[in-house]
Order: sequence, then C-alpha cells, then structure tokens
Amino acid sequence: MKKWLIPVIIIAVIVIGFYKWGQGFNNTAVRLNENVSEAWGNVQTSYQRRNDLIGNLVKTVQGAADFERSTLTDVIEARAKATSTTINPENITPEQLQQFNEAQGGLSSALSRLLVSVERYPDLKSNQNFLKLQDELTSTENTIQTARVRYNENIKPYNNHVKTFPNSILAGLFNFEAKPYFDAEAGAEKPVDVDFDFK
Repeated sequence: MKKWLIPVIIIAVIVIGFYKWGQGFNNTAVRLNENVSEAWGNVQTSYQRRNDLIGNLVKTVQGAADFERSTLTDVIEARAKATSTTINPENITPEQLQQFNEAQGGLSSALSRLLVSVERYPDLKSNQNFLKLQDELTSTENTIQTARVRYNENIKPYNNHVKTFPNSILAGLFNFEAKPYFDAEAGAEKPVDVDFDFK
C-alpha cells in the first residue's frame, strides 16, 4: 500500500464520519421539529374550537335582553384579541408564546366572569342551548390543557437534541433553536378566592 494513500483514507473516513453525524443530527432535528409543529397545530385547533364555541355562547347570552352588556363586551373583545395573536411554530420565541398565553388567559378570565354572572339569570341558566354550550366549553378547556401538555412533551426531546453537546454546535450551523415551553398563566400560582354569597 502506498504511503500517500493512508492519509487520504483517514481524511475520507473523517469526512464521511462528520457527514453521517451532520446528517443524523439534521434528520432527527427535522423529525422532532415536525412533532413540535404537529403538537402546536393541535393546541391551535383546541383554542379555535373554544373561540367558535364562544361565538355561539355570546349569541345565546345576547338573547337574554337584560344581561349585563359590559361582561359580554369583555368576552367579545378578549376573543378578538386571542384570535389575532398567531405564532409560527417554526421560529416560536418565549416572548411570542407569552403574548399568546396572555391573550388566551384574558379570554379565559372574561369567559369565567361571564359564566359567573349567568348565575343571576335563571332563564338563561335553564336554557338548553346555553347548558350544552357550557358543557362543550368545559370539555374544550380539558382538551386545551391536554394539547398544551402534549406540546410540552414534544418540546422536551427536541430541546434535548439541539441543546446537548456536541449537537449544540450543529444546531447553530443548521439554525435549530431551542423552543419555549408552555408555562402556567400569570397569577395561576395564587390561590383562588372563593366567596359563597348566599344572600
């Protein structure tokens, strides 16, 4: 074997090794990123279902002529804000996710106030359409929670893949950035103030 051939073989093996490593990193990162995008799509689908249900709920409540208009207006405005906040899952940032979370939290808060104020309207409380929508909203809130948990579950392997060394070197070269997790809504750590007013 010629002496000059040995360094060429060593260099070729090193180049092939680096190529395989880069190819394996990239393909795994793409696959994990697609899982994250799918999970994010499921989160958005759940929120969209809630927004659609809220539209029907608002129409039903508007039928109660003496219902407080300010509470209804708050829900309508919060829904508009929540639906206008969109995120591209490919380059999601912690700031974007926080903004999305705040908009959805504002809608949840306005919706909670609406449902609490309904207690003062016996005709509305017994309306079958309203009761059905209320049940569907409860089910949808559970679906949203499940979708958010699954999103976080898909983020973890992706982040582990792009943050661990030596993959972090290739992540920078291939523009794969770590993605933020869904956190609890602001104020969720505070205990709920329950006030039973039996007057």
